[in-house]
Amino acid sequence: MTSNTSNLNIRVDKDIKNQAEVFFGTMGLTMSAAVNIFLRQSLIQGKIPFELKSDPFYSASNMKALKQALQELKDGKVVSKTLDELKAMEK
Repeated sequence: MTSNTSNLNIRVDKDIKNQAEVFFGTMGLTMSAAVNIFLRQSLIQGKIPFELKSDPFYSASNMKALKQALQELKDGKVVSKTLDELKAMEK
């Protein structure tokens, strides 16, 4: 009797793999079962079975703002306020 399965080797960040194993385990799934579900749904739907979105944190405009803020910090252009001072600004 021959098996109708094949091995699939993929490289995944170790922390992501561990988190995914725990997550899928809470649903009673192995990593292999979860990957099989993903692959089958991709084929059934004819697309990746979820919407792919970029994280707005990594947008070009935000990266530019973060670099500018870091440069201002390095240049000593920092405003320091206490929590009480910030609360007073809300009024």
